[in-house]
Amino acid sequence: MKKTLVLMVMALLPALATAGGGEGVKLDPVSIDLNDKVSLQRGARIFVNYCLSCHSAGYMRYNRMARDLEIPEHIVKDEMLFAADKIGDLMKAVMPREDAKDWFGVAPPDLTLVARSRGPEWIYTYMRGFYLDDSTPSGWNNVVFQNVAMPHVLYEWQGLQRAKFEEVDGVKTFAGFELVKAGTKTPEEYDRLMRDLTNFFVYLGEPAKLVRYRLGWWVLAFLAVFFVVAYLLKKEYWKDVH
Repeated sequence: MKKTLVLMVMALLPALATAGGGEGVKLDPVSIDLNDKVSLQRGARIFVNYCLSCHSAGYMRYNRMARDLEIPEHIVKDEMLFAADKIGDLMKAVMPREDAKDWFGVAPPDLTLVARSRGPEWIYTYMRGFYLDDSTPSGWNNVVFQNVAMPHVLYEWQGLQRAKFEEVDGVKTFAGFELVKAGTKTPEEYDRLMRDLTNFFVYLGEPAKLVRYRLGWWVLAFLAVFFVVAYLLKKEYWKDVH
């Protein structure tokens, strides 16, 4: 029994650490809707165009993504197949891991399961949490992941911002951002796009959810019909019992 409890606590530690948000930063809520195919399609395009250069989604195939998100295969082949030859290939990064490690000091992780390991709120806050920092090799930092090696690849959309920190009782806390230069997207547009990207990451982590959603309606319909049949059968059995 004691061994089981220890194993359960160890299993929960990563989730508890994620829930804390890292670095004491409050995570922003995000609306996840896997039935929103338009959002998922936009998120897939952002991932392929801006993330797949360095990060893989090595457990997902292009044709599975196309089928699940209702993206025509010819569009995937013409506009999204930058890092593969066949639509049935896995979504591997364009950049070799060895080169990425040399340039950034660490190989970029595979992102297939990032939504399950970190949580959608963490991803959403992280993608909106980059700020200028002259002390880092890339010139960027992140309020959610301090001293992250990743540069802000979407800075043209979001613009340039600096983080403001306050020190209370010797503890340094994040106090907001100061916009240095506006991006090509408004803050509201950028937030919507990051919601779409987060939505796509949630899909990547468990694509079978879409199958369960489709089957769920049929299961509910069956249960409704079965309830009526069972009720009428019960009345028939019990009509003479008084």
